[in-house]
Amino acid sequence: MWRQLFLGFLGLCAGGMIAAGLAGLIIGLAIVPRYAGVTHTGDKILVYEDTTLLGILFGNLFYLFHLQIPAGNIGLAVFGVSSGIFLGAWILALAEMADVFPILSRRIRLTWGIPAVIVTLSAAKTIGSLVFFFQGWQ
Repeated sequence: MWRQLFLGFLGLCAGGMIAAGLAGLIIGLAIVPRYAGVTHTGDKILVYEDTTLLGILFGNLFYLFHLQIPAGNIGLAVFGVSSGIFLGAWILALAEMADVFPILSRRIRLTWGIPAVIVTLSAAKTIGSLVFFFQGWQ
């Protein structure tokens, strides 16, 4: 019994450290302030940071304790779309911070069609995700 308690405590601490690192990365890369600037809601920056930390904390607890929210298929669809939007925005923010698109377009001498390339990449990611989930490859 003590072993299970120790391992549970160790897992909770490790998950908390990873969640804190992720929150630090999100806030440290100025992604939250950038979102606030784009939406013209800079006065709510502390609310955004608090909800980011709470989301990471609750995500960690839901994953650790296998908690479920009985929201049905509609809730699952809303969660999936929200998660996809968050992940896409996160990837684009990181790509923007690393100047991936300007460097790539310069290296391959791409002078026109950059919006088409970005839309094609996101469509391919969406189709791949849908095939993955509908085929049950989990």
